[in-house]
Amino acid sequence: MKLKFFLLVLVIIGFIQTNIAQNKHNPVDYVNVFTGTSNSRWMLGPYASVPYGMVQLGPDNQKSGWMAGYDYSIMNVTGFSHIHAWTMAGLMVMPATQDFTKENGASSKAYRGAGAGFHSRILKESEKASPGYYSCELYDADCKAELTASTHCGFHKYTFKAKDDVRIMLVLNFPTEYKIDIQNAVISKVGKDVVEGFAKTKADFGEYTLYFTIQFNKPFKSLNGWQDNTIKTNVDQITGKKDVGAFVTYSTNDNEAIMMKVGLSLVDMAGARNNLKTELEPFGWDFEAAAASAREQWNNLLSTIEVKGSEVNKEKFYTNFYRSFAKQTWSDVDGRYVDPFNKIQQLPKGDVMYGGDAFWNTFWNYNTILSLVAPDIMNNWVKTELELYDKTGWTNNGPTGLKLTGIMEVTHEIALMVSAYQKGIRDYDKNKLYDAVRHNGMEQGKRFPGTGLSGMERLNVYNELGYVPLEIDAACRTLDYAYTDFCAAQLAKAMNKDTDYKLFSKRSENWKNQFHPELKMQVPKDSSGNWMKNFDPFSGKHWVEGNAWQYTWYVPHDIPGLVSVIGKDLFNKRLEEGFEKSVKHNFAAHAFDRHQEIAFEYYINHGNEGNMQASFLFNYSGKPWLTQKYSRAILDNFYGNTPYHGWEGDEDEGQMGGWFVIASMGLFEMNGAVTDDPTFDLTSPLFEEVNIHIDKMYNGGKSFVIKAKNNSDENIYIQSAKLNGKPLKMPKLKFKDVTDGGKLELEMGSTPNKNWGIN
Repeated sequence: MKLKFFLLVLVIIGFIQTNIAQNKHNPVDYVNVFTGTSNSRWMLGPYASVPYGMVQLGPDNQKSGWMAGYDYSIMNVTGFSHIHAWTMAGLMVMPATQDFTKENGASSKAYRGAGAGFHSRILKESEKASPGYYSCELYDADCKAELTASTHCGFHKYTFKAKDDVRIMLVLNFPTEYKIDIQNAVISKVGKDVVEGFAKTKADFGEYTLYFTIQFNKPFKSLNGWQDNTIKTNVDQITGKKDVGAFVTYSTNDNEAIMMKVGLSLVDMAGARNNLKTELEPFGWDFEAAAASAREQWNNLLSTIEVKGSEVNKEKFYTNFYRSFAKQTWSDVDGRYVDPFNKIQQLPKGDVMYGGDAFWNTFWNYNTILSLVAPDIMNNWVKTELELYDKTGWTNNGPTGLKLTGIMEVTHEIALMVSAYQKGIRDYDKNKLYDAVRHNGMEQGKRFPGTGLSGMERLNVYNELGYVPLEIDAACRTLDYAYTDFCAAQLAKAMNKDTDYKLFSKRSENWKNQFHPELKMQVPKDSSGNWMKNFDPFSGKHWVEGNAWQYTWYVPHDIPGLVSVIGKDLFNKRLEEGFEKSVKHNFAAHAFDRHQEIAFEYYINHGNEGNMQASFLFNYSGKPWLTQKYSRAILDNFYGNTPYHGWEGDEDEGQMGGWFVIASMGLFEMNGAVTDDPTFDLTSPLFEEVNIHIDKMYNGGKSFVIKAKNNSDENIYIQSAKLNGKPLKMPKLKFKDVTDGGKLELEMGSTPNKNWGIN
């Protein structure tokens, strides 16, 4: 009996200690970097990085083509590459001890015979990763790989057994999502423990040159390499194009770590060296200290929002919060950068240049996060856009590597810029801001040789006809242009530019010119004003990654007007029916190739940017309880927390993650917060309590608390609300109410209160 009692006491103590440990978890501990990585694109993997890092260092194991990069379900590693940005890649590293061949082989198959090649199977149970860190046991290479990163640098640690034939492979041409073409490359031996080089690379939107300097913690025996099929041994330099690579050789003792610090720059070799010196030299060869620094940067950022709820929901929240900061810094630590025309430019001290995938509809997701807890990043985005405008005459929707891409052929960077201004984020030249926004709305867009689109390419016909005809471009261009006109109008109003305000306001109503009065839908028209023949609302023809049924709801700046022209009853009936039919399909269309026209088979498509507002539309049509119902359904079911279920759609460097963060707090910004008094839509929070540590630029940084009493999986409906103790009768909340600090209290229940928030 005494033994049983003693064992019971130990179990209870262990349980208590476990729960105490859980209560002490930092936000960074909840991030699962493997979430969604079995079906994600090139940019999303368990890569070691810091917030907005140029370097996302981690494993690749897929073939070239759509997605590429890392797939959790594949049990091997081709190599560890440093850059996983949209359309950009750079410098793969891989340790190898198996029989030498320069080919990495089929990424999904083990090698025959003696295991020739440098790809390696991995012991999956050994694979570990967290923000700023990745490790795994490489079975064929017979070593442990560990990686961490700073903004411009990668730090590698490879621990070997006693070996005489260790090679560290340096690969410039390897599988990527978008094809890269090495135009010219040089890899040189610099002393006994340094290798430097560059790769001039042709990509989708022009050329970029990646410079790298690599310091090893131990002198290597020799530098070797290849150019196409020619293998060169014990040389000082490797040069060539297309397929170029190198490897250094070592003999190692048992449990010896070969470490490498890699500095990168798009500017020049001096920039790569300076980035390495500035960011990693302070750590010496203390890999663990560098990894701890990266982890601390993430934890500081993630700690700006605290949530109380289930462990699963906290894991979802902080993982999505983490993914919301996936874009890159492309300027060097000294403020130099390469502009879209390949000229080296110098920024004022302290300024940076950001880049990444498109701002396509980011006004519905991570723009909001930046404005609340990281306005410095939002401000830097505005300054990045104004610097591009200053040097090229245009802002840009997706400045990957700072190139003029014009991806998605919209200019939604304008929404971010105007929202920043309206929220008081204004540490930049405000007159230049207005000039840039007005220029975008008044000057015909153009394509520069070797780059992508700048501005609105169909502005001329849009101004002439009031819409973009189907034989010229996608019908959604009309809707995108009308929304951007609304953004420009709001900035003009704020700056007392009355003539421009009237002009842009009038143009923002052009969405009505494609609205079919009988069908009550957006329908493409030709230049003669004829409606599209054989119209199918579920076809993707003449739309971009969506269909007419989905794009009919896409008027973010005038939902009341949309309710009016459809009619409230039909609006609600059609939208609710769409949700009910889509629930079976997890709110998403099938996977697709964005470069092909496809037919979307379903209604609500939360998996893509053009339809992510759908659940909040009921707040405008007198049925806010349906916003609460369906936004919670998306949070609960569409988003997962396993490698096989993260997002049923295209994450696009933080957009789907950003939506989860905002919506799970019970907030949403329908019009992108571009008006002079930005307002949130309210919905059912996922958590019983949310504490947003507002940035200090707002009212000294007072916290705003959202408390949902009696919140549960069943109690998803708002019964009543109070703001700072006073009744709140509308499902609306001013941005200023949040940034001033205070408390929003929601009483939750299991059945809808159909009298709350309906006016």
